[in-house]
This record gives sequence, structure tokens and C-alpha cells, in this order.
Amino acid sequence: MISGATKRSILRSFHLILSIPILGYIYSPFEEIPNYAPLVRFVFVPLIIVSGFWMYSGVIFAIIGVALWLGAYYLAGIGAALLSQVALFIARKTWLVIRARRSK
Repeated sequence: MISGATKRSILRSFHLILSIPILGYIYSPFEEIPNYAPLVRFVFVPLIIVSGFWMYSGVIFAIIGVALWLGAYYLAGIGAALLSQVALFIARKTWLVIRARRSK
């Protein structure tokens, strides 16, 4: 079994390596952006979200976060996708507080 420190190290490396194409997307010439856009939006950003959320609070939260991100982005755009992530963090915090109060 992999220790927690090793898993975090692997996820952190994965997270950082996946951010390299986003830098290429940001700093590429304007004419080339349409070539990068779908790949960055629908592959690299969701994978970065998965690895970041997995490090933050586990794989289930990561899967829910990416599903919310992709669904909101596809249906309503970037604004709704960002708001869905904020709502997810608020719902998670509320759930943790309720769970902590019940355990007392």
C-alpha cells in the first residue's frame, strides 16, 4: 500500500506537470489559441481539478468536483462552472460541520 506522503507527492507532481499546457495556452500566439482551447478546457483543467481536489479532500470529492465543473461549463459557461465549485466547497464545509456536531 502506498503511504499518504507518497500519494501526495505523486499527486502534487501530476498536478504541476498538467499545468504546463495551460501555460502554453496562456502565452501562445493569439492565432494558435483555437488549437489549444478544447484540449485545455476539457482535458487538462479537469485533470488538474481531480488531482487538486484529491489532495484536498479525497477521490470522491474530486470526482464530484470535476463532474460539476464539466457539466456547468458545458451547459452555462465559465461563470457557472466557477460558481458550482464555490457551491461545492460551501456544501462540503456545511456537511463537515453537521457531521462534527452529530458526533459530539
